[in-house]
Formats: sequence, C-alpha cells, structure tokens
Amino acid sequence: MPLARRHPRFPCFNTAMDPDFGDIRAFIQVVDSGGVNAAATRMNVSKSQLSARVARLESTLQAKLLHRSPRGVAVTDAGQRFYEHMREVLARMQQAVDEASGEDAGSIAGSLRVAAPMTFGTAYLGPVLYDFMREHPALELTLELDDRYVDLLAGGYDLGVRIGRLHDSSLMARRIAPSRRVLVCSPGYAHHNGTPQAIDDIQQHDCICYGNASVAPYWQFAPRADGEAPRQIVVRGRTHLNNGDSMRDAAIAGLGIALLPLFIAAPALREGTLIELLPGSPPTADAIYAVYPQTRYVSRAVRALIDRLVAAFDEGPPWESPAAEPPAS
Repeated sequence: MPLARRHPRFPCFNTAMDPDFGDIRAFIQVVDSGGVNAAATRMNVSKSQLSARVARLESTLQAKLLHRSPRGVAVTDAGQRFYEHMREVLARMQQAVDEASGEDAGSIAGSLRVAAPMTFGTAYLGPVLYDFMREHPALELTLELDDRYVDLLAGGYDLGVRIGRLHDSSLMARRIAPSRRVLVCSPGYAHHNGTPQAIDDIQQHDCICYGNASVAPYWQFAPRADGEAPRQIVVRGRTHLNNGDSMRDAAIAGLGIALLPLFIAAPALREGTLIELLPGSPPTADAIYAVYPQTRYVSRAVRALIDRLVAAFDEGPPWESPAAEPPAS
C-alpha cells in the first residue's frame, strides 16, 4: 500500500484529513481567549474570519469542537481533547525551533502568553516585559492582568506571576522578589477612631477586606521569636474590594484599616495620605514568583523572560527605596 501524501504545510496529517495549521491556531486562540470576540481582537482579524476558520477545521476533522450559543462558546469533549493534543504539538514545535536556532542565538521568536496581577503587572512587570519585547521583535505577546486566581494550565498560559505563598504543586516557581506587607490607615481615620496598639485591637476596627479571598477575611502576622507560630486574626469590615489599588484608595478615603503589599502602599506612605500601623508587629511577608506549568515544555522565551525579571529585581525591590520607582529594564 503506498504511503499517504504528506501535507506540505502541516506534515503530520495526510490528505484524507487536511487541516490548515492556521485554522488550528485559530481554534486554540478561541479556547485560550474564552470566546471568538476576544480571540479575534488578539489575532487582529474579524470575528467572521475567525469563525470561518474554526468551522472549516470542524468540517475537515468531521467533529464538533465548539458549542455555540448566544452567550458564547463552550468546548466540546472532542474539542477539549483536540485542544490538549495540539497545545502539546505547538509546544514541541517551539522546542524544535529553539533547538534548531541554537541556545546562543540572540533572537527569540514564537508566542508568549502571560498572566499577572493588575497593579504589579501595570507598575512593575510592564516596564521589564515591554523592553524585553522590544529586543525581540519576532516574539508575540498576550498579557492578561487580573487579580483573581488564574489556572495557568487550563488557560494555556506559558507564564504567570503570583504574589503570596504558593500552594499549587502542579506549577514550577522561581522567586522574583520579596513582597513586604504593611498595615495602614489614613490620618483622618486615625484621628477619629484611634489606632490599634496591639494585634488584637485590630478586631475592634473597621477593616477593608480583600474580596477575592475564598475564606473568611483573616490577617496573619509574623512571629516575634524563632519557633513561634504566626499570629492569625479574623477581621471584620463593611468594605470588600477585589483590587489592591481600590483597597488603598478606600483606606486613603478613611473607610478603615487595610493590609496592603508595600508596592501598592508605598507612594501613599511617602505622600502622607496613609500612615503605617504597628510597625513593630509586621504582617507575614509574601514573595513574588514567576510560575509555569511543569507539564509543558518551557520555551526559550519563557526562560529568558524569567531571567530578565529576576535580574530586574536582583538589587532589591524598588518599592522599598525612597523613590520607589519601577525597575530599570
């Protein structure tokens, strides 16, 4: 029996099922983006063009990959399996490109999909990332900023930035920088309500709570001596917000006491619109990490960007300095 003719653009398929590689990438982008509209915007094509590509792929494969409804699209079981396989194929292709081009080559090509928290992404990640992109014009970037927890593997992300204590064992992590947290309120709040003199006093005050927390709001404080367990208290408040900048602004407005990363609070502390409380009983410090799925090939672009981020903060967090400027990239 003669061998099936190989497709010149996508050689792993025969002519009996002849999918176009661009159609496959379009489908993957729809799944990664959560819908056709967002995917069309990211790919800089029209919605009708993108929909036509996915429809052609379904026709070629003779399989329904997406459920379509007025509310959007959902991936079918067959679509999910195809997506997972093809993401792996794309990763292998990127690995082949990296190896063929040589580890010492200066140029980095391919695509990079990054997720990060809003404030850190805007103020500190952005300057480093955009300079990195300028140095590598063949690299494509998708950056999504969201303070909510993002599933990197399910969302198809190559890299994420996490702040706090890591719990997801499916991720590999590299520490970028420490992240000290501070307890703050406005001078006006302190004048009218007094200030806590001990950790337990905080429970008598209105607290500005982080709305993305999945459990009852609690704040943790570092132990005073080696071997002691961290102190943890449940706090109460009438203001629940899901963004650090909003929490800072609410504290400046005098709505209560907030527990904030220093990189968010530092400008207001310098300006005097916020004051630090209980500096002798500091909250437990966090750290900032670059994280990536351990089940996926780590491309040269991801490795190079992580190295750049570590180098940018290597001399200490810029928010700890009096000027508190974003890092030089």
